[in-house]
Amino acid sequence: MVAQTARAYVGLGANLGDGAGTLRQVLAELRDTPGIEAVTASPFYRSAPVEATGPDFVNAVAAVDTTLAPLALLDALQALENRHGRQRPYKNAPRTLDLDLLLYGDTRMEHERLTLPHPRMQLRAFVLWPLRDLAPDLALQGRRIDDWIGEIRDQPIERM
Repeated sequence: MVAQTARAYVGLGANLGDGAGTLRQVLAELRDTPGIEAVTASPFYRSAPVEATGPDFVNAVAAVDTTLAPLALLDALQALENRHGRQRPYKNAPRTLDLDLLLYGDTRMEHERLTLPHPRMQLRAFVLWPLRDLAPDLALQGRRIDDWIGEIRDQPIERM
């Protein structure tokens, strides 16, 4: 039996150390991950932390073609975070690497470890701008990405 390939979108962020260097390295590691067939990355963006303090983030979104099931993909993402020294001392702490599974095809799921689609992505400029670079016609909750971006123009973000 051949596993089906799904298009997933992964949010990447880092605000400790060399954020851009970390994201470049992680994108290469994603490409080498068994079960991931292709990775396309958005441009990098710089953004201030949302609901947190600390240095600015370097953010991107990756389109990932994968045969991994959603929870298996989440496990692979968390293994990469751990490999890059991700610590979770408190909610929204600064981080060496943050990988969020945003979308997995048309999958909708509520699991103790994962909610799809990501429940707050439409409220975050650091997700919407790079996601629009990859999938400008994508609809979130029945609305175009540009419509969501119009509602969060107060979140500073700069393409690097």
